[in-house]
Amino acid sequence: MPINETNGRKYDLDETDLTIMHALQADGRISNVDLAERAGLSPSTTLERVRRLERSGVIKGYTARIDPKALGHEVIVFVQVTMRDHDQATLARFEDAIARHPDVIECHHVAGDYDFLLKVLTRSVDELRKMLVERLSVLPGVGRIHTMLILSTVKQILDVPLREPAAAETGAPK
Repeated sequence: MPINETNGRKYDLDETDLTIMHALQADGRISNVDLAERAGLSPSTTLERVRRLERSGVIKGYTARIDPKALGHEVIVFVQVTMRDHDQATLARFEDAIARHPDVIECHHVAGDYDFLLKVLTRSVDELRKMLVERLSVLPGVGRIHTMLILSTVKQILDVPLREPAAAETGAPK
C-alpha cells in the first residue's frame, strides 16, 4: 500500500507494517516484545521496522491523551475565521501568531465561507471572551470571527483509519 512520505517519496506498507501501526495506535506504550509477538517478528526486526516507520515520517510521534476537563478546560469552541486580507504575508503572520497561541489546539486553513477553522480550549466563557476580543480579533488580517460552542462530543477519533492487515501468519518469529 504506497503512501506519500513527508519528503514526497512513496513508502510501501506491507501487512506487517499495518499490523505494527494498528497495535501502536491502540496502545502507544506497548512493549517491543509484545509488539513483536503481535507482528510475528523478532524483537530486533520489529524495532527496526518501527524505527523505519518513524524515520520515513509515517509515524509522527507518540503522545498521551489527556482529558482537557481534568485540567479545568471546561469550554471547547470551534472558531471560524474569515480573513480581511488574503495575501501570503498576512496569512503567514496570522498562522505564525496562531501557532504560538496556547489556547488554540488545532488550526486548519480551509476552503469555503471561512478561511481558518480553529479548535480552542479555555477554562471559562469569560476566558474565551478575552481570548476572542483581546487576542484573536487583533491578529493581522482578521476580518470576521464566528464561534460554535461544543455542548458535547458524540464521537472523537484520533487514530488514522488503516486498512486491516491480512490474516496474521503463524509460525516462528522472522
